[in-house]
Amino acid sequence: MTLETPPKTMQDLVGLLNQAMGDSALGDNMETVRKVKQLMRSYISQSQDWAQYAVYQEGSRYTRNLVDDGNGKYNLLILVWGEGQYSPIHDHAGSHCMMKLLAGKLDEELYSWPTKTTSMQMRRRASMVTDSVAYMHDKIGLHRIANPSSGEKAVSLHLYSPPYQICKTFDEQTGQAQVSSCAAKRLDRPDACNRGIYTCPIPSALPNNHAITSI
Repeated sequence: MTLETPPKTMQDLVGLLNQAMGDSALGDNMETVRKVKQLMRSYISQSQDWAQYAVYQEGSRYTRNLVDDGNGKYNLLILVWGEGQYSPIHDHAGSHCMMKLLAGKLDEELYSWPTKTTSMQMRRRASMVTDSVAYMHDKIGLHRIANPSSGEKAVSLHLYSPPYQICKTFDEQTGQAQVSSCAAKRLDRPDACNRGIYTCPIPSALPNNHAITSI
């Protein structure tokens, strides 16, 4: 499969991402950044591709489930967002972030970095539609992602390059930062957790390595 061929499945997408990135993280090569973003955009969401990763624990804000650790220079995650839930305002530890909406609705709020004399300033809010792709980097600012629906979960696909385990989250009122874990682990589900999207609603049914994190 070549980079000029649109990926038909998520497995195709992973293979093409590995081709596009080679042995390097995205770094400062904006041509590769654009190529990777186009690959993310060209994949058309099909729930049968990602349902096995869309595991959600009822009562949590969202889950972070590892799909692929790529070439060690990026990782690919599925996030499942509970109804009306949102992330804290956060950075990306200097990494590139690409987010594709696979199902449901999500809003992105973009913030300027706080300073000693200014608190958090929201610059814009944008709604995502299925298969749209958003790009974020610390050079652009900070952001918060929210599921605006009170009756429907949302599912998104995230690429981070290089991968990271720790990021900063910010108090909306004061701009004060704190260090937060943003790690994700590969799912290793029992059969009972493989019946479809949004499975395993009972916390005790989730194995220890399900990626429910502090942000």
